[in-house]
Amino acid sequence: MFWPGMGDPTKRKKTLKFLAITAGIAIGVALVSTFVQSVLYADNPLKQCINNREINYKISATLEITIDGKKADIPAKVGFEGGCQKSLYTLSNDGVIYAAWTKKYPFEIGHFLWIFNFPLRDMDESKSRILVNGVESPDFIHTPLEDGTHYKAEFISKASGSGSPSFTPPGT
Repeated sequence: MFWPGMGDPTKRKKTLKFLAITAGIAIGVALVSTFVQSVLYADNPLKQCINNREINYKISATLEITIDGKKADIPAKVGFEGGCQKSLYTLSNDGVIYAAWTKKYPFEIGHFLWIFNFPLRDMDESKSRILVNGVESPDFIHTPLEDGTHYKAEFISKASGSGSPSFTPPGT
């Protein structure tokens, strides 16, 4: 069986040359993209490990999450993956979250939820809210993390009114 463009020797040369050039361009784009991303994310605490960095900024706060009125556990070791410690993490399942970086950084509740892989897209944001020391925040997930503050995130899942199962973790 002949592949299109491979039957005639002159067409075969042109086809193989075209494929080689295309492969070269693809490899070049991938290398440039990797380099650009490494430069852009070099000082982004949400993308970097803090293992071998000199940490000058540390804060801690408590976070309580409820989904459809049921308390959801925040497990220990959030932010630890494959030997990499992220800038937002937990050490135990007591609800204390930590933020650490080389300099002061405007961490937000949403940053922690992102590192925690919280299913925010499955939540009805118009019915959900974030409370800061008992007062509702107008910034929702963009609420800044402040040292010693208590946060309560009350989420309502999109499936809560449809009779579908909720997204509350099992065992709660």
